[in-house]
Amino acid sequence: MDPSTVGVALSHGFTGGLGGIAPWADALRGAGFRVATPLLPGHGTSIEDLARRSWHEWYDAYEAAYVELAEECTAVVAAGLSMGGALALRLAAHRPVAAVSVVNPGLVIDDPRSHLSGVLRHVMRTVPGIRNDIKLAGQDEGAYESVPVAAAHQLKLLFRDTVASLPRATAPLQVFRSTVDRVVTSERSVGAIAARYGGTDIRIVRLANSYHVATLDHDAETIFRGSVAFIKEAVDAAPSAAACRRIDAGGAA
Repeated sequence: MDPSTVGVALSHGFTGGLGGIAPWADALRGAGFRVATPLLPGHGTSIEDLARRSWHEWYDAYEAAYVELAEECTAVVAAGLSMGGALALRLAAHRPVAAVSVVNPGLVIDDPRSHLSGVLRHVMRTVPGIRNDIKLAGQDEGAYESVPVAAAHQLKLLFRDTVASLPRATAPLQVFRSTVDRVVTSERSVGAIAARYGGTDIRIVRLANSYHVATLDHDAETIFRGSVAFIKEAVDAAPSAAACRRIDAGGAA
């Protein structure tokens, strides 16, 4: 397999930014893949901006990165951290991806208040965020300190839609899951994948020494090496074609 024929659409998580996935993107590029890392609408700006955004905008930005890669490459992989994992799984249900690799994907909101988010967004502007859930000292994912309740409601709607679409996804799937995760606190998200994912090749890799933002944590190299190997294996098993056309390295992708 020529890695230059492969693109990876890689998404950051909810309220986070590109800093949380930058080392993962670097590792994938170092393996020769072309990587697109879109900054999702409402992220990297302000919580007021995020509060005005819908989950469709997040997904559309991520899907646009896929479309750009698909125009240039013969195989595209969906990947993401946390909510980015949900976007990757939804993409796999709607687009012909070669593989999916996700880290601590969220598909179920464990906070019981989420059932009331549709009402609470009208009376409560924000709630405290959980940022930098990282065991390794000195790391900063660049996430917002608080979460707009309106955005949390959109997150719930995204998760609901993604879970419903899982049976349509059939690409090989790799899930990295931290043993201790104080954001995606329960195993219900992984359980939803196991119960509903349409593909039969599902590989769960447990991370014993990292918290939620595992891409910046002690097990980061396990993620980097493991995802590169998984992508190469998945693409090798699929038909190959012409290489990607060269793109200016200065672009966002």
